[in-house]
Amino acid sequence: MIIVHHLENSRSQRLLWLLEELELPYEVRRYERDPKTMLAPPELKKVHPLGKSPVIEDGDDAEGRSRAIAETGAIVEYLVEKADGRLGPPANRDAVLRYRQFLHYAEGSMMPPLLALLVVNRLGLLGMPARASVQKMLDAHLDWLETELAGRDWFAGGEFTAADIMMSFPLEACRHRAGLDESRPHLIDWLERIHARPAYAEALRKGGPYAYA
Repeated sequence: MIIVHHLENSRSQRLLWLLEELELPYEVRRYERDPKTMLAPPELKKVHPLGKSPVIEDGDDAEGRSRAIAETGAIVEYLVEKADGRLGPPANRDAVLRYRQFLHYAEGSMMPPLLALLVVNRLGLLGMPARASVQKMLDAHLDWLETELAGRDWFAGGEFTAADIMMSFPLEACRHRAGLDESRPHLIDWLERIHARPAYAEALRKGGPYAYA
């Protein structure tokens, strides 16, 4: 049985969604953020030394021992492989390259300015001088992503893949706090379509309240 160590309002919501799409059995162990610091609770350090989420545990090695896996992208690749490649790279070479690009772009390129904006906003007046430059970086990302979806339904190509699941959290966060609105209709349409998927709704039910849906 796969165990998902799931932190509220976090990137780990994507893993619940992926598991629902793949129809793999799993158990959710939910953790609440500290209401003052919004950090993960210390209990997560018992699962992984960094005390971060997501982390999954899976006891399917040859001797039945449990393994802990961290990092969202690595977990996504592990689960796709476990499901015999479902929602993995499409057959088309260009689509394969886009799949790999967006699988890593979500965390490697989109999340750093989003985290910077979160810090800037928490600084109040002290953060105001940096806010415009961080927002400008995010606007450049959003403008590019809007053009990417202008010619196809999903990020890798014509089919929904795990790359779309990876892209969900940064774009939901942008919708929540970084200026993503109806001026970018292709991204808004994409968000509405992923939110309408039955597996997405079931993952929300199992994961609990999620601010970005």
